[in-house]
Amino acid sequence: MRTFDFAPLYRATVGFDQIADLMDRVLTNDVAQPGYPPYNIEKTADDAYRISIAVAGFSDADLTVEVKEQALVVSARKVEEEQGRTFLHRGIATRAFERRFHLADHVRVVGAVHENGMLHIDLQREIPEALKSRRIAIARAGSLPAAKDVVDADAVN
Repeated sequence: MRTFDFAPLYRATVGFDQIADLMDRVLTNDVAQPGYPPYNIEKTADDAYRISIAVAGFSDADLTVEVKEQALVVSARKVEEEQGRTFLHRGIATRAFERRFHLADHVRVVGAVHENGMLHIDLQREIPEALKSRRIAIARAGSLPAAKDVVDADAVN
């Protein structure tokens, strides 16, 4: 097992504790991610993303999409209605699953659509005004307005 020292990361950054936690979670994940169901993650705009999950054989009632603790949780449970049916070959897997996606800060789920055996989940990154960059105007030295609350030392004495 490998261990990494994140002390240099903490020396050079402020407020990035989540990065170390994320790296720790990835490095200690001994269990491989299951390959079922297959999915795609695409960037649809500068601040928009779409997760597409292949959910053939599932209806809208079988699927659940939730956001819990900065994680998107997609799960499905198929209600068995196969009484009296005999399969010679069963290639469409409809077994229950749960797939988790960790969401970054300020990313929210906009909506979900189930069409043609695909579940599309749209995500939007919304950066608050306080975190957006802004340009500060630079004034000339003599052009700053006089402060109203400053008292001149010669006037007091």
